[in-house]
Amino acid sequence: MSDTHKAPLQQLNDAQTLRYCRHVLLPQIDFAGQEAILNAKVLVIGLGGLGSSCVPFLASSGVGQLTLVDFDSVEVTNLQRQVIYQESQLQQNKALAAKTFIAGLNSQCQVNAIARKLTDDEREELVKNHDVVLDCTDNLTIRQQLNQSCFNHKTPLVSGAAIRFEGQVTSFNYAPNTPCYSCYARGFGEQQLSCVESGIFAPLVGIVGSLQALETLKIITKAGEPLFGSLLVIDGLTSQQQRFHYHHDKHCPVCG
Repeated sequence: MSDTHKAPLQQLNDAQTLRYCRHVLLPQIDFAGQEAILNAKVLVIGLGGLGSSCVPFLASSGVGQLTLVDFDSVEVTNLQRQVIYQESQLQQNKALAAKTFIAGLNSQCQVNAIARKLTDDEREELVKNHDVVLDCTDNLTIRQQLNQSCFNHKTPLVSGAAIRFEGQVTSFNYAPNTPCYSCYARGFGEQQLSCVESGIFAPLVGIVGSLQALETLKIITKAGEPLFGSLLVIDGLTSQQQRFHYHHDKHCPVCG
C-alpha cells in the first residue's frame, strides 16, 4: 500500500510493549517490527477453515486493522475445524462472528467486517488500501480476481489451500519479473474438488492458516524470507513438508 494511504505511524505505549514483549525480544522484530505490525492493515478474504485459523494470530500479534470479508454463515459442519465459532453462533455471518471473537481477544484491534460479496470496484479499493491480502477462499474465480487486484496495486498476497490431508501456502510480492498467482496456477494446476466433496482433516486448516499468518507477519516486519516464488506443501498423513520453486511466466495474462 502506498504511503499516501497510511495514517501517521503509531508508536508502542508501555502497555503494548508489555503485551507484545515476546515479539520485541526477537531481534528480527524488535520495537520497529512490532510497531510495523501495530500500524498494518490486513485484508482477509474468506473466514472459513483457513481464515478462522489465521485471524487469531494476526489479532493476538497486534495487527492494527483487520478487514474481514465473507458472505457465508456459520453451519454445524463448520464447527469441526473453524474453531473461533461457537454453537450459539450457528446461522450468524462468519465475518461478523469473527469480529466478535477478535473483540474478546484484542480489543485494540480495529475490525471492519463485510458480510456480503464485494463488487469489482470495492475489491480494488480494499486491496489498494491494505498492506497485505490473505486469500483464504476455495474459489478459483475469486483467487484470480484477487491476484489481478493485488497485481494492479502491488499489494502482497498470501495464498493458502487445504483439502483432505494436504495443504499448501505461497506468497506474492509482485516485484518486476516475479511470479503472480496466475503464473503459479499455470504451472501447478488447480484443485478441482472442494472440502464438501473430498473432506478435510481439521488440524490441517489450522496448520495452513497459521502459516498464512506467519507469512503475513514476516512480510509486514521484513523478518526472514517469505515464500515469494516458492510453494510449501504439507502432507498431513506423513508430517512431511516439501518446498517447490516456480518462476515468472512471460506469457502470463496478468503479469507477462
